[in-house]
Amino acid sequence: MTLLIARRVEPGHEAAFERWARGILDTAATFPGHLGYGLFRSSGGDAPWFLVHRFRDAEACRTWQESPERAAWFADCEGHHHTEIARRKLTGMETWFAKPGSTRPAPPRWKMAISATLAIYPISVLGSLFLVPHLTALPLLLSSAVVACVFNVLMTYVAMPAVSRLLRGWLTP
Repeated sequence: MTLLIARRVEPGHEAAFERWARGILDTAATFPGHLGYGLFRSSGGDAPWFLVHRFRDAEACRTWQESPERAAWFADCEGHHHTEIARRKLTGMETWFAKPGSTRPAPPRWKMAISATLAIYPISVLGSLFLVPHLTALPLLLSSAVVACVFNVLMTYVAMPAVSRLLRGWLTP
């Protein structure tokens, strides 16, 4: 599960906010099930800052959200002049469809499923034609691991970005 939080910071208070954000992110990283984080500065003007937490699952996220450590960071943020303007929980494929810098909701799951099918189909056909025949001498578990790795990389870096760009108008009208 990925938690994406957008916060607006008043001009002149960016350094104090960044210290606070780094502290809360570092604290969250000590929690079981926390997989990583990111802090993305505002692109300028009225654009928000983004804090990103990645958790193993919803339970790990909930443990952090309800923790006294998190509450202490929020109790100590007075005077930092920042407010939360949006929050999204991304639990799966919607991360492929999230436009950077946007807090817009993900498309419906049925549209994401159709898009993923359109992306994986050509990879499956081409993989069956050109990759699988070269793996027949390998044990099943090893050849399956190679196929999974190649398909995953192609889906993540080639097919899904292309399909989500091509279908952008239909996915999020």
